[in-house]
Amino acid sequence: MDSTGVSHILEHTTLCGSEKYPCRDPFFKMLNRSLSTFMNAFTGSDYTAYPFSTQNSTDFSNLMSVYLDATFFPKLQQQDFRQEGWRLENENNQDVNSPIIFKGVVYNEMKGAMASSDSLFAMHSQNKLLPNHTYSHNSGGDPSCIPDLTWQQLKQFHASHYHPSNARFYTYGDLPLEDNLRQINEQVLSRFGKIQPDTTVPDEPRWTEPREAEVYCAADPMAADPNKQTTISVSYLLASITDPFESFTASVLCSLLVSGPTSPFYKALIEANIGSDYAPNVGYDTSTKEASFSIGLQGIANEDIAKVKKIIKKTFQQVVKEGFEDQRIEAILHKIELSQKHQTTTFGLGLMMALLPSWNHGSDPTDQLKINEIVTAFKLSLADNPALLQEKVEEYFLNNPHHLTLVMKPQEEYQQHLDDLEIKKTNGFSSNLSVEDKKKIFEDGIQLASEQSKVDDPSCLPTLAISDVDRNIMRTTIDCQILNGVSVQHCIQPTNGVVYFNAITSLHTLPNDLLIYVPLFSSVITQMGAGNMSFHEISQQEDLKTGGLGVHTHVCQHPDSIHKVEKGIMLSSYCLDNNTEEMFKLWHDIFLRPKLEDVDRFTTLVRMNASDLAMSLSNSGHSYAMSAAQSHLSPVSHFNEILGGMKQVMFLKSIAELEDLSPVLQKLQQVASHVLCTENMRCALNASPIFMDTASLHLERFLSQLPGEGAGQTSFMQENPFTTTKQKLHYELPFPVNYISHAIEGIPFNHEDFASLRLLARLMSTKFLHREIREKGGAYGSGALMGTSGNFTFYSYRDPNSEKTLDAFKKCCEWAVDASYLDQDIDEAKLSVFSSVDSPTAPSSKGMRHFKNHVSDDVYQNHRQQLLGVTRDDMVRVAKSYLVNGDKMNGTALLGPDNEMTKNEHSWIIHKEE
Repeated sequence: MDSTGVSHILEHTTLCGSEKYPCRDPFFKMLNRSLSTFMNAFTGSDYTAYPFSTQNSTDFSNLMSVYLDATFFPKLQQQDFRQEGWRLENENNQDVNSPIIFKGVVYNEMKGAMASSDSLFAMHSQNKLLPNHTYSHNSGGDPSCIPDLTWQQLKQFHASHYHPSNARFYTYGDLPLEDNLRQINEQVLSRFGKIQPDTTVPDEPRWTEPREAEVYCAADPMAADPNKQTTISVSYLLASITDPFESFTASVLCSLLVSGPTSPFYKALIEANIGSDYAPNVGYDTSTKEASFSIGLQGIANEDIAKVKKIIKKTFQQVVKEGFEDQRIEAILHKIELSQKHQTTTFGLGLMMALLPSWNHGSDPTDQLKINEIVTAFKLSLADNPALLQEKVEEYFLNNPHHLTLVMKPQEEYQQHLDDLEIKKTNGFSSNLSVEDKKKIFEDGIQLASEQSKVDDPSCLPTLAISDVDRNIMRTTIDCQILNGVSVQHCIQPTNGVVYFNAITSLHTLPNDLLIYVPLFSSVITQMGAGNMSFHEISQQEDLKTGGLGVHTHVCQHPDSIHKVEKGIMLSSYCLDNNTEEMFKLWHDIFLRPKLEDVDRFTTLVRMNASDLAMSLSNSGHSYAMSAAQSHLSPVSHFNEILGGMKQVMFLKSIAELEDLSPVLQKLQQVASHVLCTENMRCALNASPIFMDTASLHLERFLSQLPGEGAGQTSFMQENPFTTTKQKLHYELPFPVNYISHAIEGIPFNHEDFASLRLLARLMSTKFLHREIREKGGAYGSGALMGTSGNFTFYSYRDPNSEKTLDAFKKCCEWAVDASYLDQDIDEAKLSVFSSVDSPTAPSSKGMRHFKNHVSDDVYQNHRQQLLGVTRDDMVRVAKSYLVNGDKMNGTALLGPDNEMTKNEHSWIIHKEE
C-alpha cells in the first residue's frame, strides 16, 4: 500500500538465507548446485512469484525444499535488508570522510528501471487508471520512496503476507503429484494453521467522468526527431479477469483492434505517420484484477495530441458501424489453435504464468484451461449475435466513462531533477545525523563489507554431483539432401501436427557498404507487400496460414577458426500440416516479387524500428556494451556490432532523420538481389514422420520456382583477414546507472581451451563478480561469459559504479590465477554450465545447432567430454594464458551518464548523442 518496494525487497531478502538453509544467498548458490532449467523470482503489482524448473527429479525435490524454506522461513537479517534493499553508506566505504549516499541492489535496480520511459509510462498509466488501492503504487519501489522502508516494516510485511493461506502452489510435469504434495505438506503446511490474510483487492470504484493526466520523462538523445517525443494513450478499465469467457472475448476484440497492419488502429494511427509507434502500454492488460485496454502513440509532436484523441474516438465509432471482417476473426482463432500445438520448452512455466493473475483473485484455474470450450462458446455467441463485438466496443470504450488520457512529455532537466531529489533526500537523512550516527554508518559499512567478504559455507544446501550429469549428449538424427540444387536438412520429430521451416541465405556476395542495411531489410521485407498482395493482405494471409514469417540477421563463426565467418539472413516460419503449401506460396511471393517501392509504408516501418531500438537501450544496455567491447576483437564480433550493436542503433537513427527515404529503399532492393535466390541458400525442415515427405515435396516445388542454380553443399564460411585493435568506448546516455563490459580476444569453439574458459567464466561469475559487483557494489547484475564469438567478456547491469567495476574485472582475473577456489567450486561451475548445455530442446529446434552453427553432434560430444574433464590446473593455466599474462587484445565499453574517468583518460573515445 505504498511505493517503498517492500514486496520487491522482500523477494530479494527471502532468498538470502533461511531456517533450514542458513548460509548466505542460497538462491544464487543453488544456481551452481543444480541442473535447473529456470530459477527466478519476480514481483508483480499484486503478487510475488517464485518459479523454478528442472528435468531431474532429485533436483526438483532439492529446489522445492530450498524455495519453500526461503519463502516461509527466511532469516530476514538486517544486513541482507541493507544489502538488497537500501542503506546509507559512505561513497567510499573505507573513507569515513567521503560523502554519505544511498546504496542497495533494489535501489539501483529501480533507478535503472525508472530510467526507461516505456516502463515509466506504463507505471503511470496503471497508477492513475486504478488509483484507489494497491495498483496506485509502484510495487517495484520508487527510488524516492525506497529509503522510507524500515527493516521492521519488511519483517511485518512477511509476517502478514507470507502464509499458506495467502499462497498458491503450482507444480507441472510428469513427477507423481502425491510426492510433491507430501513434500509441501511436511515442510510447510503442517506448521501453519489457517488464517484470513485480508489481502483481497477490491474492485476499483468506477468513474462517472473520464480523467486526464500529464507526466514527464527524460528527453531521448536517440530520438529521430527531438521535437517529436511526446507519448499519449487512452486507457479503459474493463471487466474482471476472473471470468474466462469475458476475458477471452475482450482479448480477441483487443487483438482485432490493434494487432497487425490490417487492424483499424494500425491503419488509423500508425499509417497516419504522426508518431513513431504505438504507445508502450497499448493492448489488453490482464496483470491487474480488472483488465484494461490502452491505445495511443509515442513519438508525436505536442500539437498532435488533440489529433490523436480525435482519431481514437473516430476509429471506435467506425468499428461499431462496420464491424470486423470474418477473415480477421478467423485469423485470430487460427493463432490460438496453432499456439496450442506449437511446443515450446517453457510450456509449463508459461501455463503457470497465464493462470496466475486470475487464480490470485479467486477464480478457478481449471476454468481458464478449457480453451477449446471457451473458443466453441465464443464462436456460438458470434453466430447467435453477429454484432457481438461491435456491441462490446460500445460497452467497453464508447460508453465507458472510466478511461484515462495520459500524456508524457520530455523535460530537458528531468534527470537533473531526479538527481536533485536524491541529494535532497540524502541530505534530509544526513542533516539529522550526529557525529556518533556518522561513525555508526561508517562502522556498519565496514561490517557489511566484512560480511560480504567472508567465505560462506554452503554445505547445508542440497546438491547434485557431477556423477548426476550424463556422459553423453542426446543425439539427433538428421538427413541432408539436395533439392533443386539446394542443401536441405530434414529432421523428423514429433511436432504435433506442425511443420517448421528455416533457411539461411548467405551475404557472401553482398558489397561491404550494403551490410549495415541488412537488419533494416530483414525487418521490412515481409511487411511491405509481395506479389499481387498489399502489405495489409499479406499480413492477413500470414495470420490465417502460419505462425508468422520471421527474417533476422545471422552471423556464425566456424567452430575451428575465429577468422572463418558465415554472414546471412535467417528465414523462419511454421504452420499446421495442412497449410504447408500456402506457407511456401507466401515465401514464393516475397522472394520473386517483393514490393520495395512504397516510400510511405517504408517510412512508417523505419520510424517504428528506430523507436524500438532506441527504447531497448535502457533494458538491454549490457548487451550493447558487450557487443561494443568485442567489436574490434574478431570478425564475427565486428559484424555483430554492425548488424545489432550501437553502430546499428545510431545508423537507424540517422536513417529515421532523413527527409526522403527513396535512396534507402534502392539500397534494400540491391540487398534483395543478393539474398533472395537459391544460389546463396540452404534450408532445414522439421516435421512429423507422417508429413515429412509431403512437406519436403512442397519445399522442393518452392525452390524450383526461385531464381538461381542452387549452391549444393557449398560452404558459405568465408576467411576474413582481420586486425584486432584495443578500444575504449563510452556512449554517453542519460541513464542514472551504467552498463559496462570488458572483453578479451579469445578462441574458437573447438579449441582445446574453450571448455576451460567457459567453466572459468561461470566460476568467476558466481564466486567473485557476484560478491564484488552486486553484493558490495550494488549493481543489479554482473558476470563473465565465454560465448560462441570466442571472446571472453565481462559485464555489469544497472550498475552505480564504473571505475570500481572495471577494477573488479581486473582483480577477478588475478583471483582466477591465485586459485583460492575449492574443487567443490569447480564441480558447481560444471553443474551450472551443464544446466545450460542440457537445457530442453523443442521439436522445432532439434538439429538447429548443426544447421545454424555448424556444430555436429560429434563436435558437441567432444565439447561435453572436455567440460567434464576440466581440472583446477586447466583453470589456472587458461587464466594466466588468456586473461593475465597473454598477448591477447582487449576492448572496453560503457553505456551511461557523463563520467569523470572517461573524460580524464585520453584512451577513451566518447560518443555523445545531442
